Amino acid sequence: MRRRLPSDFSSFLIPSQIDSTPSDAKNELTSNTVYRTVCVAHYMSPSNSNHDLFENLRLELRRGSLILAVMGSLQTEQYGYTLRKALTEHGMPIDEGTLYPLLRRLETQGLLVSEWREEDKRNKRFYRLSEDGKAVFKQLLAEWQSMNSSLNGIL
Repeated sequence: MRRRLPSDFSSFLIPSQIDSTPSDAKNELTSNTVYRTVCVAHYMSPSNSNHDLFENLRLELRRGSLILAVMGSLQTEQYGYTLRKALTEHGMPIDEGTLYPLLRRLETQGLLVSEWREEDKRNKRFYRLSEDGKAVFKQLLAEWQSMNSSLNGIL
């Protein structure tokens, strides 16, 4: 099955991808040209893919650290905004779109408790570690310290 390529897409094609049939064939899309084009485009920009790879790995590394940072910060009761501000001040910035789902998940897992209260004429949801959360936090902290010690020895 052939499809017509957009005019700006044909610049990605290499000569071996162009059919030798009709003269307008270089603007037609086949499964072979798609496969080769995707492969060529993928290998043409290693700097972008290295950057993307680094960003993905960095986010993965941060994800576990953020859980520990949030739990550590919630040893004392805080509401979302002050928690986010405190994490940022300690070099662990976190987006609202990451923080609030994380708080809900930790609460669903029984590691946090929350309570709605009025403060400054506004309702705010205050979070703190539950008793189970305190125990799990101590275990996670010990595990993190052990891993950190091991990594320091390796690196």
